[in-house]
Amino acid sequence: METGSNSDSLDKAETSNGRGNKLGSMLPKIEPFVPKRDQNHNPRELRSWAKRTGFVSHLSGETGTASSTERFDSSTGFHVGKSSRDQRAGGSSPKIEIDPVLGRTRPNMGVEIEMDSGSGSGSRQGRKTVADGNGLGEKVEERKVGLNGNGVENGNGKGNGVASVTPLVVEEKDEEGKGGRDVEIGMYPEGEEQGHEGGNGHHPGLKVGLRDNPGFGALIYYGLQHFLSLAGSLIFIPSVMVPAMGGTDKDTATVISTMLLVSGISTILHSYFGTRLPLVQGSSFIYLAPALVIINARDYRNLAEHKFRHIMRELQGAIIVGSIFQSILGFSGLMSLLLRLINPVVVAPTVAAVGLAFFSYGFPQAGSCIEVSVPLLLLVLICTLYLRGISIFGHRLFRIYAVPLSVTITWIYAFFLTAGGAYDYKGCSPEIPSSNILVDECRKHAFTMKHCRTDASNAWRTAAWVRIPYPLQWGVPIFHFRTSLIMIIVSLVASVDSVGTYHSASLLVSSKPPTPGVVSRGIALEGFCSLLAGIWGSGTGSTTLTENTHTINKTKMASRRALVFGALFLILFSVVGKVGAILASIPLSLAAAILCFMWALVVAVGLSTLQYTQTASFRNITIVGVSLFLGLSIPAYFQQYQPESILMLPSYFVPYAAASDGPVHTINEQLDFSINALLSMSMVVTFLVAFVLDNTVPGSREERGVYIWSCAEDVATDPSLQLDYSLPGKFSSLCCCSSCLRA
Repeated sequence: METGSNSDSLDKAETSNGRGNKLGSMLPKIEPFVPKRDQNHNPRELRSWAKRTGFVSHLSGETGTASSTERFDSSTGFHVGKSSRDQRAGGSSPKIEIDPVLGRTRPNMGVEIEMDSGSGSGSRQGRKTVADGNGLGEKVEERKVGLNGNGVENGNGKGNGVASVTPLVVEEKDEEGKGGRDVEIGMYPEGEEQGHEGGNGHHPGLKVGLRDNPGFGALIYYGLQHFLSLAGSLIFIPSVMVPAMGGTDKDTATVISTMLLVSGISTILHSYFGTRLPLVQGSSFIYLAPALVIINARDYRNLAEHKFRHIMRELQGAIIVGSIFQSILGFSGLMSLLLRLINPVVVAPTVAAVGLAFFSYGFPQAGSCIEVSVPLLLLVLICTLYLRGISIFGHRLFRIYAVPLSVTITWIYAFFLTAGGAYDYKGCSPEIPSSNILVDECRKHAFTMKHCRTDASNAWRTAAWVRIPYPLQWGVPIFHFRTSLIMIIVSLVASVDSVGTYHSASLLVSSKPPTPGVVSRGIALEGFCSLLAGIWGSGTGSTTLTENTHTINKTKMASRRALVFGALFLILFSVVGKVGAILASIPLSLAAAILCFMWALVVAVGLSTLQYTQTASFRNITIVGVSLFLGLSIPAYFQQYQPESILMLPSYFVPYAAASDGPVHTINEQLDFSINALLSMSMVVTFLVAFVLDNTVPGSREERGVYIWSCAEDVATDPSLQLDYSLPGKFSSLCCCSSCLRA
């Protein structure tokens, strides 16, 4: 190998190839690379030399994996091949191979590859026989670890590497519509690989990408579209909670307005200072089950005066303690350590158990008015399944707006039933006063009128036109050890749910997965937003809505600017008291019917997380099955120890009343209440069983579907990754813990 002048050799090579003028002006003048050990070039030494001489790492943001079309240089340990961009385009771009030692062009080399078939679909080992131009060959061992759902192969056990070599690619490609050519030089450090597409944050499958700005009008439309598609999750939780707490229709309207305000503020904060993914923050069903457990505690059953306010203050105190724990979990970096133990096999059954926990409430409440609830269920299923492919003016309205469209149509239908006298009974007041219960003829019709009539609610008449929800509007929060311990555990389950949502959403927007530091930042901010929910008194904590990933997949809209605009409208609607009043006047049977669909969707979205694992694995099937079964069966065991509750509570609330009468008895009544409450909730038991089994039962990373998170180096080297996840403006440099947030 010649060791002449580097620049002279390079100039000659460029001239002989007809590219001397352009390539010579772009490539820096570099000194020869002299290895420290004979002919064995250390990739780390070469990487350091590349940085000094201008061959800095350049990540284009596209997925690149080793293939049989790549060339491997046996003398330097480099492979030079087509980029994934060219492979997808079906064409090949002219290549210029630069000798990394002398900085000059080299002749192409032949490749002979012998690949041994692997033992599984997820992993394979291959042995490559590489022959250079002189006919000399050597054996190179290479191990590739299989796919993790997102199509990225991992080679270093973390999913970030493709091989133990540092590729140097000098690629000359034609631009569309231009006669000129650009030269792209990519130096990839050891253990790194090109990530997802998204140089400008726009994935080919999306209409609007993460960082796209489609215009003011489009931002408003797409923002409202996002929140309308999630209307069931945002507004129907108070319809379940407030009546159980003894609240009036006016209280229901106020809680709905408070939830809209907190959801709008939380979404804006998360879009700027959280993970920065297009995710809606709001009151989650995860907090509904523990809220019902606290509501149905024995201490509150006979409470008559100010029952609603007292229970709400109790919930506020518990949510505040749980949110502080969640914030500490994120800001301290403990969440980054916990991420190593949270995988799809844990997330899938846990999220599914959240929806399954309400099977005893769903149709028993919807069945109180069959003529309204059943048509609503059928209509929402027809829209989402049978009419999803129909496009009206270029928009698939039935697929995107299935829930609000079905609720509106059925609500109008129920209004005509009410106006037509279907629920008028002689001598009975349609406003459902307490006197109806005292009259024998009206007692049997009071339940039907309350659940079916559209004018049974007086929220519209009592709500103010303008009312701004304010902190501590229900009074000073009450702090008890028993309820605080419950919310601490529930906030941990909510964090697990959010981790799975972060990963799924990052794949949908075609950005690289966030780093563990970014995930910790998102969890910490969710804790802060739950703190706001506790102070304002929304009744539940705030977390990432799991259904949002389904919405992104349906609408193909992923602009975080659009979510900010939609959140601003949510804040505006929260100030108009009549908006909350209209939503509060939805008949309870109609709300329960749509919740049946929403809870079923949560179950489906949770189980869909298993796509990142080897779903046919007996290990995974057993863990998911056992955790889900025990997650339903163990709470049923605790719920049978409540003879008093069966006589005093409606049947659909009995499963949430085990905290006061459960089988656990210690010397501390507060601890008894907490343990009985936690073990009577399906999502907590499912999470504990799945967490222990997945982290103790042997299994490969591919079989378990271990989540792949980006490395800290990716943030510094990939501009697209910085735009996706870094804090906006100069806030990142001013943040005292910016280094840990990018770790």
